[in-house]
Amino acid sequence: MKPLPLGVRVAAGLAVTALEQARKLPQQLAGLPLTVVSEAMQLSMRVQQHVTELAIKGDDALSGLRPAEEEPEWATFDEDETPVATPAETLADDPWEEEERAIAEVPEFLPMYDELSIAQLRARLRNLSVEQLDELLSYEKAHEGRPEFVGMLNRRIATVKSQ
Repeated sequence: MKPLPLGVRVAAGLAVTALEQARKLPQQLAGLPLTVVSEAMQLSMRVQQHVTELAIKGDDALSGLRPAEEEPEWATFDEDETPVATPAETLADDPWEEEERAIAEVPEFLPMYDELSIAQLRARLRNLSVEQLDELLSYEKAHEGRPEFVGMLNRRIATVKSQ
């Protein structure tokens, strides 16, 4: 049997494809509004991106023509702000207490204390005696004075003393 001419075969393929698409049409119509909205939003985003790119290129080209402000009036920098005193700095008015703070060193039983997070410290507190906890509390108050650390140490001391 001799094959049909190419044009006839292509036409038959088109007819079958058209029939298949016609059967899918009701399902596609339900999603059509969502597809249209989605494509419109994509187009809008692309236009916005192109406009922004053009504005950036324009800013670059025009930046050489006008001098930039040295320091805009609305800008604030860390150096401009007044430093906030830490609790350790505000604890002592007495020069002897300041000297004691300077002398105090990290307790030997916990040499990495300053680098510990509160969770890491909490995990290590169960193995410490009341004397060691008191020493840590004194060190914390003398140096950082972080309220969450001081509170946790006070609670642990009270718990150990009550046992």
